[in-house]
Amino acid sequence: MKTNCVIIDNYDSFTYNLVHLIKELGLNVTVVRNNQFSLEDLNTYDRIVLSPGPGIPSEAGLLLDVIKHYAGIKPILGVCLGHQAIGEVFGAKLKNLSDVFHGVTTKTTQIVDTPLFEGLPKHFQVGRYHSWVVEKEHFPNCLEIIAESKEGLIMALRHRTYNIYGIQFHPESVLTPDGKKIMANWLRI
Repeated sequence: MKTNCVIIDNYDSFTYNLVHLIKELGLNVTVVRNNQFSLEDLNTYDRIVLSPGPGIPSEAGLLLDVIKHYAGIKPILGVCLGHQAIGEVFGAKLKNLSDVFHGVTTKTTQIVDTPLFEGLPKHFQVGRYHSWVVEKEHFPNCLEIIAESKEGLIMALRHRTYNIYGIQFHPESVLTPDGKKIMANWLRI
């Protein structure tokens, strides 16, 4: 029986690239807009992906509520805005960058061995499309930074107790050569 995954679409053009990538990995995928469902509607899904999107998490419909409701119940992966939302829900602050990263490839470094990056080199290239990051200052103890950019910005995090991961970069972008591998790894966690 195929795993059922729901993607919370934060009104982003990259959402359907994520859909295609996850379908290639053998999952059934349903997309719901961040303000067009109830929390109970997600009960039937095995995994939740929080898509990229414009703006900040507090402006993204039920995005923050999904994390609060399903933390510890279902595996969650946040991408870009979804990653930032995970940080905020668990007590991190966001920072607006003076330099915007849009369609930029940068080297990212694993700083913790984690199943998400299994089989990847310590340093790998990722595609970035963002102007906000989760701040390191006052970073909550319940989260762990697992990858950083060459500038020292948080590129990936995970919850220390729950099966929740966030990645600031876009695994579905052609600028992230190992994106499919990262998604396949997440599906095994």
